[in-house]
Amino acid sequence: MSHAVSVHDIRPFFRLVEAATSRVLLIDYDGTIAPFHADRSRAIPYPGVAQLLDRIIKRCGTRVVVLTGGSATRIPSLLGLDLAPEVWGAYGLERLYPDGRYAGAEITNNDLDALAKAESFLNEQRLEKHLEVGPGGVAVHWRGLKPHEVMEIRASAYRILNPIAAGNGLVIAEFDGGVELRVPSASAGDAIRSILLETDVETPIAYLGDDTPDEDAFRVLNGRGLTALVRPQQRFTAAEFWLRPPEDLIGFLKGWIGACGGAE
Repeated sequence: MSHAVSVHDIRPFFRLVEAATSRVLLIDYDGTIAPFHADRSRAIPYPGVAQLLDRIIKRCGTRVVVLTGGSATRIPSLLGLDLAPEVWGAYGLERLYPDGRYAGAEITNNDLDALAKAESFLNEQRLEKHLEVGPGGVAVHWRGLKPHEVMEIRASAYRILNPIAAGNGLVIAEFDGGVELRVPSASAGDAIRSILLETDVETPIAYLGDDTPDEDAFRVLNGRGLTALVRPQQRFTAAEFWLRPPEDLIGFLKGWIGACGGAE
């Protein structure tokens, strides 16, 4: 659905950004502004991206919200900005405000028990080094492994997670490089809906993402704001535009800065 674009193709949207008094930039972290890394604690942004986001926050009258499927609390130190952005983690279950305040969604004891059971069963299958346990979800990662290893881990994960999901009303969601069992209230689309409720209908808003979970967010925002898929290769997507990282991503951020008057 989307097509490769230059920043020039987005000029009509940037004219809205230029005319507005407030703006909202929603941007996924892993895979979008930071290349994937097997160790998430070392997934730093593409060169130059953090500096551009810093300028947008300081000079552009823009609410910058970084979204991640992982923990919200790891993002500020990875970005290293003078002024921290707002961060929504675990697909919206966590909210970390720029001033450091933290809010987390309540998760039922039944859901917590089911997630703990999934973690225990996965550990019994010796998958502990591939696990990421967060608020509201248990993820199994296989990025960077050999094809036969991926097949074995994927099969083991689904064999364990399918019955737990079916018996407890949880959701299984595959992403680029893994699969996650999570509570149904955790979704990028729901996070975007919550942000839209806080946003004036005239405010220009954009969402940039790269992965399968971002598709829900694209569908929610289409018709209300700009949506862009950020990844090296094009694929079928609900996003309006396709940006190749890092060049097109940097071009988009520079275009935002130029439109809002935040350039040097």
